[in-house]
Amino acid sequence: MKELDQEACIFPDLGELPDDLSEFLNEEYLVKIVDTDVLFGDPWLNCEDELNNCSDIPMATELPSPDSHQQKQKNKLTGNTSNRRKRPRVPRSQRCTDENTPSRPKRQRAAGRPKTKEVQAEPAVTQGTDTGSEPSAGEMAGLSTTPPRILHFHPSIQFITIPDSPGYQVVQTVRLSPPVIRLPLPNTAAAPTYILVPAATSPCKRQVPPLSPEDGAVAPVCMSSSPPGSLSDTASKAMSPTCASPLSPSIEMSACKESPLPQSPTVLDIPQVVKDYIQEAKTHMSQTCQDMEAGLSLSSHYVDVQLSQRAIFRPGKSTNKELVIMGDTDRQKSLLGQSQIFEGSNGDKPKHYILLLGNVGMGKTTLIRKLCLDWSRDCFPQFDFVFLLDGKALTLTEPTYSLQTLLLNVSSFAPPCMDPEAVFAQILAAPKRVLIIFDGFDELRAYETLLQTQEKDLVTSLQRDSKSQTYTVRQLYSAILQRVLLPGCTLLLSTRPRSTAGQLLRRTDSCLEVCGFTPTEIETYLSQYFTDPVLRASALDCLKNCSYLQLLCWNPGLCRLVCLVLEQSNSLEALPRTLTGLCHQVLRLIMEKDSKTHSQPEPETQKSVQEDSQAQISSSSQVKRCHRNAKSTSRAQGRTGTQRTRRARKREKEEEDEEEMKSVAGEAGTTEERELLSLLSSLAWDSVKANSSIINTGRTMSAKFKAFGHRTGLFLSYHLRTRQAVSSGERNGGGSEDREETGRGQKGEIRGNKGRMDIENTDAGDDHILLWANPFLQSYLAGLHLSLSRTVSDRAFLQTLPFQSGPKGRRRPQREELEFTQRFAVGLLFHSRTELQRLHSYTETAFRHMVVGKQALVTKHLEGLSHADLSPAQVLEACHYVYEASATHADGSSDRGSTHLVAHLAANLPEVLTFHGVPLNPSDVFALQNVLERGGSEGRSFCLDLEDSGIHISGLRTLMGLNNINTYRACIADVISLWEQLEQNGEEGLREGAVSKFKIHPLKATQVCHIEHLAKLVNIHMRKRLSDSSSQLDSILAEGVPAVKELHKLEFELGPENGPLTLPKLWELLPGLHNLQHLDLENSKIGDKGAEKLADALVSLNFLEVLNLSQNCIGDQAVKKLAATLRDLPKLHCLSLYSNVISDEGAETLAAVLPHMASLTNLDVKYNKLTDVGAQSLGVSLRSCTKMKTLRMWNQCIPYRVFERLQQQDNRILWH
Repeated sequence: MKELDQEACIFPDLGELPDDLSEFLNEEYLVKIVDTDVLFGDPWLNCEDELNNCSDIPMATELPSPDSHQQKQKNKLTGNTSNRRKRPRVPRSQRCTDENTPSRPKRQRAAGRPKTKEVQAEPAVTQGTDTGSEPSAGEMAGLSTTPPRILHFHPSIQFITIPDSPGYQVVQTVRLSPPVIRLPLPNTAAAPTYILVPAATSPCKRQVPPLSPEDGAVAPVCMSSSPPGSLSDTASKAMSPTCASPLSPSIEMSACKESPLPQSPTVLDIPQVVKDYIQEAKTHMSQTCQDMEAGLSLSSHYVDVQLSQRAIFRPGKSTNKELVIMGDTDRQKSLLGQSQIFEGSNGDKPKHYILLLGNVGMGKTTLIRKLCLDWSRDCFPQFDFVFLLDGKALTLTEPTYSLQTLLLNVSSFAPPCMDPEAVFAQILAAPKRVLIIFDGFDELRAYETLLQTQEKDLVTSLQRDSKSQTYTVRQLYSAILQRVLLPGCTLLLSTRPRSTAGQLLRRTDSCLEVCGFTPTEIETYLSQYFTDPVLRASALDCLKNCSYLQLLCWNPGLCRLVCLVLEQSNSLEALPRTLTGLCHQVLRLIMEKDSKTHSQPEPETQKSVQEDSQAQISSSSQVKRCHRNAKSTSRAQGRTGTQRTRRARKREKEEEDEEEMKSVAGEAGTTEERELLSLLSSLAWDSVKANSSIINTGRTMSAKFKAFGHRTGLFLSYHLRTRQAVSSGERNGGGSEDREETGRGQKGEIRGNKGRMDIENTDAGDDHILLWANPFLQSYLAGLHLSLSRTVSDRAFLQTLPFQSGPKGRRRPQREELEFTQRFAVGLLFHSRTELQRLHSYTETAFRHMVVGKQALVTKHLEGLSHADLSPAQVLEACHYVYEASATHADGSSDRGSTHLVAHLAANLPEVLTFHGVPLNPSDVFALQNVLERGGSEGRSFCLDLEDSGIHISGLRTLMGLNNINTYRACIADVISLWEQLEQNGEEGLREGAVSKFKIHPLKATQVCHIEHLAKLVNIHMRKRLSDSSSQLDSILAEGVPAVKELHKLEFELGPENGPLTLPKLWELLPGLHNLQHLDLENSKIGDKGAEKLADALVSLNFLEVLNLSQNCIGDQAVKKLAATLRDLPKLHCLSLYSNVISDEGAETLAAVLPHMASLTNLDVKYNKLTDVGAQSLGVSLRSCTKMKTLRMWNQCIPYRVFERLQQQDNRILWH
């Protein structure tokens, strides 16, 4: 164990202790100068029990390495100890950094440091040691049978040398039996005096062992380990907390006036065996995280995706938190680099519970692999350990795991461990230096249970002993997520915005979202994918001329599929126009490539096929040969055949046999391919129904079929490594079988490389689970099963279509794979029949009848929808369905049925289309544009509400520019940015339409940014120009902003937390809203000062009709200021002062102005503090207000009889 360094605690100029006091501090020597009975009996000096119970004193320790442990055992057995008198001192920095020098315990310059053989046999005291734990066998072997008498000093006692000089005086500050020990040392002129000085520390308190997940398990002292790659002494000191030196009893120091003398920090290094494991983990992770897909690597093909910081808010009085859907302008301002993921914003503390959001294919897993790769390159020095836990490990349901086995065995990318006990001890000792990543978090099926409170007995068991292998993976996952285990670690959880995110928001302190590719990043990806300059230029040109494919590339996963098609495409006409066409071409390319590469069957299979083919050929050509032989015989009877004729006949026979063999083999290959597609599509539909990417293992699958799936990149094999980590001494020649093997293939195959993959041993039983590598191809195959399979009846097909009524339609939202499957099923039915020839085994007539029948079912189902009852998300999905059905032909043509679908939808959509709260990505905008344009050709016009949809500014421009769009709503900041872009580009006609069509009435402000954006818009309206730099008036804005002029209702619903922060901005913008009629400021904590500011702003609102000031802590003083302004509002007819702090004085003020408010018809002053006096004042004033309809003023301070009498006098006075 590493002993406490007391070098900094020796005061300067007070002399120095001899290097070795062991011979002077044993009982044999001390008995000559002091009374040992008193010495050993003094409670201040002999405090062994207190040492065991005190955890406030930093007791430096280090985890023993195996080598040092063996050396200690050897010394104990032989009885040899190091007992040097004098030794040259080595500089401390050299002792800390010289790795070639064997480590040895530091010498402690304090009284009571054991140096004799007997003292060295005493077990060391460590911080947080459980006194009830049994010593190890190694320790028992070194203990003597008779315990020696050892002098234990209290940890707060410092040992100071006082030279024999009149300049120093011994002062007794603590009641000790022998306050001073004078040790006559040999070879000294005088006996130096040693004074025991208590350090100025707080009393010792019992403290919980540091971050150990179980009460009984003792974790080592938290080590301030240096960042990887910077394990120097200087860096270590910078990472360590400073230690204050003790105060001298003769010198009083004030903590508020002078800082204590600095003490060198205690540097506690990580054991060498743990350092080796960390380095091995980095090397292993660097190798396994490189591959993105076959032929692509992170180093050469990775494009940094943008991350935006998502805001979380609590709407109204709800206790649930929701994500803020930001506009494009705010999203650009909140972008973060990958190095900022774990950093706090604006100097805040680092984030420890991070949620990473992203839709399917957005690159969450690739980003996580990039983070792991960066950690292996020392880009995140704040973490010593990184563990990747996958949701697919929840298939391990046996209770045979512990936290140690979960991290060191089950986690992905974990290398074999040489000493798991030492590594796990370091993890428990410093959990703040541990990063745990959960990938595929949306795949946790019973996710709700993971964040529910666990049983008390289970929590107690987990905290007591995390090494007990009696837990399931689900229990351990839940304990980590709920901070029962490793509460100080950093968690990074990836999920999709829908489904699971809402349950995590109340626990997270940071929420990030993957934004997808920008147009520039799309070009960068294609430039890295196509290394040939000619092919790269051709691909970029084709992509620019195919707008839908270019918009699909916003999704990195779809961008990869587009590149595959562009790589094999010969012309622009051959490119797909829909998502269905894209996945169809990708699957066809995969099948063709596999057919060419593996067209030759296995030797045995080839032999059997040849025998069968030869038998068929012989039987089919036997008649022909007989006829030819008969003719030859008849000719031979007439004349003698020549040698040339015989050779020609032989060659003719061989050609006929070869052609017939090719025909039979081709038919066999086509049949086999269709059987493979049938099985693939059936398995894909089973996985989609199960809401999972895991392939159902209950189905019988041949090894040949599995090999085909892995070879084509459709399958992945996730290796569930369940056996124990390699412990000490077991690693020789082992561990290689535990390393994951990443699937390798040729460029053009689809591989997703998630977690621990092994495609070589796919028949390993329960140790492997099969996964779908690409969610889009999985959904396409599932849609193929629904639309073309013989086993799916018309009734079953109809039940799988979207927008079901009844209980099925009210189920909770499914995964995106199901939505894609439904979209593909509709698109395939209207796809080109020529393209579908290889996908079915029907005859031509049966196939035509089947397709026509299911097309009729889809048409009837979509035409029977009540479009007015569809939610915004369902309207958007309907637009996708009709687009997939109407544009799936490669030549751009479409049949009559698909054209009818889009025309019917465009004709029946409501005039006001709202997509409030529905995220709109670029492909969504394209599908919506297709329907709106068709509606325009039919004479329809629409009003769009795109607020809180996160639509990109480019998409906003596209939709706003349609001729049949009358008005539109969107994020105010995005609209202003669009106006500025159009002004810079000189598109005055489009900008004029963008300004005139924009509407904001009514406006409900639920976020701080809403008021900030409104203030900017009002500023433009008042200045009548976009930018401050322009001195000339804008002709388009000469009359101001129409949206501001037409704003009649403003609801301020930021709540009592955010409301007061935004009120100053609100007071500034209110005078610009001249036509405002309804102002709702309920529950905004305005107070008296805010009400006075409001009174100044109300002077300009001459058209105000309704003013709601309920629950705002408004008192009598504010009512006086408000009353003077309210009496001058000519159109105010409704005033609510409900639930404020208005007393009788304020009531009398209101009573005085009521007769002057000619337009006021309703006044609400319920639940204030006015008594019967104030009530009677208002009642008397009400008699003079002939236009008043209601006066509500009940509260508990008004006697019931008084209020009843007032009601009898005037029935306009109401309770409620």
